Amino acid sequence: MATSSGGSPTAVDGPTLHIRGPVLVGPAEVLDEVWVVGGRISLTAPTGDAARDIRTVTGWALPGLVDAHCHVGLDGHGAVDQPTAEQQILADRATGALLLRDAGSPADTRWVDERPDLPKLIRAGRHIARTRRYIRNYAAEVEPDDLVTEVLTQSGRGDGWIKLVGDWIDRDLGDLAACWPPEVAKAAIDAAHAAGARVTAHCFAEAALADLVEAGIDCIEHATGLTTDTIPLFAERRVAIVPTLVNIATFENIARGAEAKFPAYAAHMRALHARRYDTIGAAWDAGIPIYVGTDAGGSLPHGLVAAEVAELRRAGLPAESALAAATWSARAWLGHPALAEGAPADLVLYPADPRADLAVLAAPDLVILRGQPIAA
Repeated sequence: MATSSGGSPTAVDGPTLHIRGPVLVGPAEVLDEVWVVGGRISLTAPTGDAARDIRTVTGWALPGLVDAHCHVGLDGHGAVDQPTAEQQILADRATGALLLRDAGSPADTRWVDERPDLPKLIRAGRHIARTRRYIRNYAAEVEPDDLVTEVLTQSGRGDGWIKLVGDWIDRDLGDLAACWPPEVAKAAIDAAHAAGARVTAHCFAEAALADLVEAGIDCIEHATGLTTDTIPLFAERRVAIVPTLVNIATFENIARGAEAKFPAYAAHMRALHARRYDTIGAAWDAGIPIYVGTDAGGSLPHGLVAAEVAELRRAGLPAESALAAATWSARAWLGHPALAEGAPADLVLYPADPRADLAVLAAPDLVILRGQPIAA
């Protein structure tokens, strides 16, 4: 077993496979066939020893799907043990999600990197939140004066990403409010960039968005607070969003549990929920980059990528664009190849064209991870 440049093990002794497609190499490129040789994609037929024993598999082939916002090693109460985390990531693998961006976890999941049978995991370290302004046991909690120091600490735990909690309920205010003064956010984002990390932030509401974009942030999670004022700013700066609409569906339950004590917060959450599709549709129309993420691992189970793609379609993204948000464009954004010559052979095969029917994504026929076939 070898180790890929991304830090995860890559199988080099797997079977030689002949993938008879259509193979959706990119949004506008379809091949009739590709091969898997030594755990990597080959666009030409193998020769010599590699051609002696070839297994042929057929189907509509896509690059391994991407969940750009999940939490491996986390549940509703905090960090989970390794067997539980393993079941989480196996649930992702079963649905064809083979590249995961872990958007904050208190658990040490470095053991995943030694497992060639598990998806590639890109970490953002631990969430960074204001003191008592986030879910208990999730985040490294600091006050503004210590934010830059904590960002540098978490950059050492991550794989090129930092996750801030940009807004949360302020109990004195009784509603969602920004967590960081603008100048502090800018200093923290500058420090992360100097350390070679990109920065994303949890944001449900409106208040923090413009300041975070002006501070140079790279991505916003959820982004339900986008408005006609901030959408053009995001589009101009090319700040990506990961809407996690399958999680936004829980806002009504959150509001119901909070309305007795925090009625303004409950009403705000309901309003954000009610306009969620219009918000994300307007973001797409404006040209804001959008990627698939599920927020699995807190209150939601893993393995929801197909459901999130369907939600983006409901929000107005064209079917091929919603698909790209979980495949080609998401992989390019995260710096990992799709089905290119020499790329790790991470593919998912389906019985029909997923471009014509996104529901096909929910039931893959075969998952191939680093060249190894895994029954779906």
